[in-house]
Formats: sequence, structure tokens, C-alpha cells
Amino acid sequence: MKPFGFFHLKGIGGQIAALVLASTVALHLVVTVAFLITRPDRPDTPPDGAHQLTDAALLLGSADSGERPRLVADLTRAFPKLGIEMLAPGTADVVEDSDNQHLHGMRRHLGHGYKVVQLGGPAHRIGVELPDGSVIAGRVDGGGPRPWFWGAPWLVTLMTAFICITVLGLWAARALATPLSSFAKAAENFSLDGGAEPLPERGPEEIRSVARALNRMHERIARLMSDRTRMLAAISHDLRTPITRLRLRAEFIEDEGNRKRMLIDLDQMRSMLESVLSLLRNDRKIEAVTLVDIASTLQLIADQFGDMGHVVHYEGPLSATAAARPDDLHRGITNLVENAVRFGAEVTIRLDVAGSKLVIDVEDDGPGISDARKQEMLEPFVRGDDARTMDDSTGFGLGLSIARAIALAHGGELSLHDREPHGLIVRMQLPVWQQPRLAA
Repeated sequence: MKPFGFFHLKGIGGQIAALVLASTVALHLVVTVAFLITRPDRPDTPPDGAHQLTDAALLLGSADSGERPRLVADLTRAFPKLGIEMLAPGTADVVEDSDNQHLHGMRRHLGHGYKVVQLGGPAHRIGVELPDGSVIAGRVDGGGPRPWFWGAPWLVTLMTAFICITVLGLWAARALATPLSSFAKAAENFSLDGGAEPLPERGPEEIRSVARALNRMHERIARLMSDRTRMLAAISHDLRTPITRLRLRAEFIEDEGNRKRMLIDLDQMRSMLESVLSLLRNDRKIEAVTLVDIASTLQLIADQFGDMGHVVHYEGPLSATAAARPDDLHRGITNLVENAVRFGAEVTIRLDVAGSKLVIDVEDDGPGISDARKQEMLEPFVRGDDARTMDDSTGFGLGLSIARAIALAHGGELSLHDREPHGLIVRMQLPVWQQPRLAA
């Protein structure tokens, strides 16, 4: 790790450290400005009216008793808004426990020889008792108790700290949560068909590194799957020709029994190749998602198997619409019904609409599957236990895995359940209106 690498501004740690530092500097600047404006260390300067009344009290206090009436008249003419007047001793209506902001400043400026009180009667009326006991009164506008919280430096500090911490928290949440949400969305929409956009490589250095690594991983997986598909396609193409030649030569075998067994083996090889390619191909054009009447599709499948001599029933609503790929859905349900008619005498296709989900059950009355093997049976090339495997020509263990892949590509799921008194229920759950995912 590089020295002081934590403070690299392109990384998450460096950006958070820079934001904390900037918040601390901003906090100190705000506190300094608030201190310079309020100056709690400086004596309070009274407002304009209180300042004039203070000067008048000092003037009258230093004058002789005989000069005071003339000075009061002069002050009344000079400051008509104050309404200065002399009160006889003992006639002042003093308001107890008054908390006027002017009183504190006036007391500090007048000193101990003067007594400043709030008078009753008209609002904002203040009396000043002179050193000889005389009282003058005047009106000081803009009085009233000063809110204890307004302009307090500690409150400004607290509010600024709260704002800085809030900004830091919101930035950190956005810087970290947004890329993680993008990663989750990219994982949900992961596909091998090139339809998903690569993750944007932006944000802090750590986030860009993760996005870059995920994009490279996506490219490697897509390239690996493409190479695998091309290899299998080449193998299939190369094997079809010798299989066709062997089939032609088998027609000339005179022994009827050997000829029939050889033709069966060749047909099985051809079916195996087609099934494997059907499961693994991903180079075909992705089918468009359209609104499909699921009920009509299930009824059609039931009728098709009925025409082939199987007993297949449909139970459910006459119409149920959902967003799906019609051909893929038809293929998946057909695989399930093929498995069911292979191991059961009677099959029921049941459709149920439960809220925002469509539940498709394919039930058979066969021997069923043990609980220990239900999850295993959903994997490719896994056949059922002996009770469900009649012979080597019954299948290759791909029907359930193909149907499960189709269900997952539609944003649904496939599960196996027991049927009473015996048999198997293959349940496919699909969302009604959710857009299917572009899965491989």
C-alpha cells in the first residue's frame, strides 16, 4: 500500500476524508463568522432608542434639580418618539421579573448608581431611577425578550455540524449504494446474447475496478460459452453424416432383428445429439416477448397429446394472459408432459392464477420421485430412479432441465412435488406481467 494512499482523491477513502476535512473547515468558518457577528465577549450595545434613553438619563443624573425640567423639555423635543417624562418618587408602576433585552444593555452602560426597570402601562416603557431617587420614563420600541435560541453560537455550531454530517452521510450512501445497485441489476440481467449493457466504469477508483473486473468476467464467460456452442455444433455436423451413412448401410442387413436394433441405436444417437444441442445452443435469435394466452397454449398441448393416444386433461380457466416467449413456453410444457405420459397412464395439466403469478402443474399417476433426488433431477443428464426409468431409450435426462431453464428465463421457477396417493407434480410458476429476463 502506498504511503498516504488513503488520501488519494480518486478512491472512496480519499473522497470521504476530503469531505470530512471540508466539512470541518466549513464548520469552523461558520462558527468564526457567528462569533464575529454576535461578539459575546463585547459589552452589549443597546439599540437606538435604548441608547438615547441611556444618554438622557446620564445627562439628567449629572444636572442640578432646577435644570432638569428644562432639560426634559429639550429632550422631549429632540427625541419625540421616546416620550421622556419625569415621574414623582414612588409613583412608578414597576413590572417584576421583566426580561427585556434593552434592560441588560442599559444597566451595563449606566452603572450601579442607576436602576433600570420595566414599567407597566404602554408597551416598551422603561423607567430609569437616577442616583438622587428621581425617575424618568420613556418608550423604547423593539423591546421584548430575546429568544434564548436565536443567534446563540452553540446553536449555529450544532446546526452546521448536523448539516455537514447529513451531507457526508447522503454522499456516502449515494456513492456506495448506487454502484452496488447497478451490480445487483447487472447480475439479474446477466445474459450471453449480448443484450445486457456493460456496467458503467465510473465513480471512485474501487468501484471502477470492480465494474471493470465484472465486465471482463462477463466477456470471458460469453466467449467460453460461444466456443463451447461452436464446438458442439461442429461435432453435431460431423456426426450426422456418419450416422446417416450407418443408417443406409443398416438397411442392407439381412437379419431383421439386428437391423431393427441397429436402427434403434442410430435413432437414439441422433435424438441425443439434437437434445444436447437444444439445451446448449445460445446462438439463435432470442424470441420476442409477447402477451400469450397461457390457457390456450396448455389446452393445445393437451389436445396434441390426446391425438397421439395419451390421456391428457386440462383443468383451469378458459383464458389467462401473461408476458412470455410463446415457442419457448410451448416447448417447456411439452417436455414436462412428455415425461409425464412416459411414466404415467393419465396426466392432468392444471392452471391456477394466484395474484401476480401463474402456477402450471403437470401431474401424473406414475411411481413418482424420491425426496432425496428431486433437486438432483432438475440437473442436465440426470435420469430418474429405477422406478421411473423403463429402459435406455426413454430419454437422456434433459427434459426437466430444459423446462427449468425456460422457467428461469421467464423470471419464474420449477419445482417437483409428490402427488397423492402416488405420482409426481411438476410445478412451473411464472410472473403474470413481469418482463422475462434475458438468460442464456
